[in-house]
Amino acid sequence: MSDEKEKDKNGEKDTNASEAADLIKELGLLSTGSNFKSDIQYINIIGSIEGHSVLPQDTKTTKYEHLIPEMIAVEENPEIKGLLLVLNTVGGDVEAGLALSELVAGISKPTVSLVIGGGHSIGIPLAVSSDYSFVAKSATMTLHPIRTSGTLITAEPTFEYMKKTQERVVDFIVEHSRAGRSEIEEKMNCTSNMANDVGTLLFGAEAVEMGLIDSLGSLSDALKKLRELIAKCK
Repeated sequence: MSDEKEKDKNGEKDTNASEAADLIKELGLLSTGSNFKSDIQYINIIGSIEGHSVLPQDTKTTKYEHLIPEMIAVEENPEIKGLLLVLNTVGGDVEAGLALSELVAGISKPTVSLVIGGGHSIGIPLAVSSDYSFVAKSATMTLHPIRTSGTLITAEPTFEYMKKTQERVVDFIVEHSRAGRSEIEEKMNCTSNMANDVGTLLFGAEAVEMGLIDSLGSLSDALKKLRELIAKCK
């Protein structure tokens, strides 16, 4: 009888370990099971943000439909007190990125973002969507005009649509950061900063100086700030 109980326990451990591994593999989320409990939800956004189109298999992606339930859980679950959003992304689908940004901005609980490595393109609205934002000193952020892939009909309505989409991105950044609209648009359309692209590459300190990001910092700084914001809500 004891042997059977031991087998059941071992089988349960193997199942839990497998589920935890799948969670990390598919969503980049840390399982908060019996071995680790926290009142903070940690969400990673890495690689390209995959939206309405499936990207090639050899591309590292974050699927936005996987993150939506996690963000809703932050708002709905009374045991979760705050959200730490960790970013290392090259950008991706504009509408998917804006959708996630709006969800983060709409969370009533404290939220903090941390850019490590890079927070490029549509990753910038995600970085500024939180209540307070950090960027690592070695990280970079690229401001550039929106792009499109595939067949493009070169008609005036097409360019008008792209212009309005660009305005949506700029409007969000202006609303959720201290950066001015004119400076954002100037850096987006700069032709002298990058040899093979239009836009501006910002290092961590430059992003803070511009007002895109609130402060330079690391993981411990982000967690400390989030704890402070959570304490103020009690």
